[in-house]
Amino acid sequence: MTKNPPAAKMPEDRTKDMAFLDHLEELRWRILKGLGGIGLGVVIAFIFGDFFIDVIILGPTNADFIVYDMLGIEAVDLVLQSRKLPGQFFTYWGTLIVIGGIIGCPILFYQLWAFIEPAMESGEKWKTRGHTLFITFFFLFGVAFGYFVLVPFALQFFSQFQISTSIHNDFDINEYFSSLTMWVLSCGIIFQLPVLSYFLSKFGLISPEFLRQYRRHAIIFCFVASAFLTPPDPVSQILVAIPLVLLYQLSIWISKLAVRKRKKELDKAFGDA
Repeated sequence: MTKNPPAAKMPEDRTKDMAFLDHLEELRWRILKGLGGIGLGVVIAFIFGDFFIDVIILGPTNADFIVYDMLGIEAVDLVLQSRKLPGQFFTYWGTLIVIGGIIGCPILFYQLWAFIEPAMESGEKWKTRGHTLFITFFFLFGVAFGYFVLVPFALQFFSQFQISTSIHNDFDINEYFSSLTMWVLSCGIIFQLPVLSYFLSKFGLISPEFLRQYRRHAIIFCFVASAFLTPPDPVSQILVAIPLVLLYQLSIWISKLAVRKRKKELDKAFGDA
């Protein structure tokens, strides 16, 4: 008994396959361009490597770091050691990659959002650029907050904490760099809360009423998150929790604007129909 030959694909199926492959191809190029922006940032970080390491990365290890006086912290110098043979090598390149990523993040954000936005809106370039600035601003604002507020408190707490005077705090350079990176980038991600609120509200997934309803839960979560990010010091925990609470309140206001904008777009769409 002869088998029936497989049914040939209909033109509609081929069109769908081609459209899907075209989207994959565009996504691939968007990612490559975004990574190219990160690579450009790494090159800039490499050119100014001495400045970024001596002033930016190692700046908080010095007791005369300007932020300590501004925050009223009684600071001491941190002693760093390299206890592994490739320790300084990995720290050097890790520093270049992280700083390069921060420098090149606007290009990465732009490329990713330029791929996503046409599926939701008209995809005009000015909207893509505006949303990119929106995302980049809060990310860099969070990075700055982590570096200038969270890092100084955390470093000085751990550097001055001793269970015995016979034990000296000499920190490994890799541990220092890992902790610094974790604190700074965590704040950059957490400060995306208003961005997340805007887009979820615009899609109709959340509303200002929903955010207000769970405001008390969010405040508790902010203090729990600050406890994980900061050392067990009440002052630093409060200093981190308060901006998080303010960010949540800002998210409610931004959600209100997004819902209002979404309503206008829907009214216009139904009016044109």
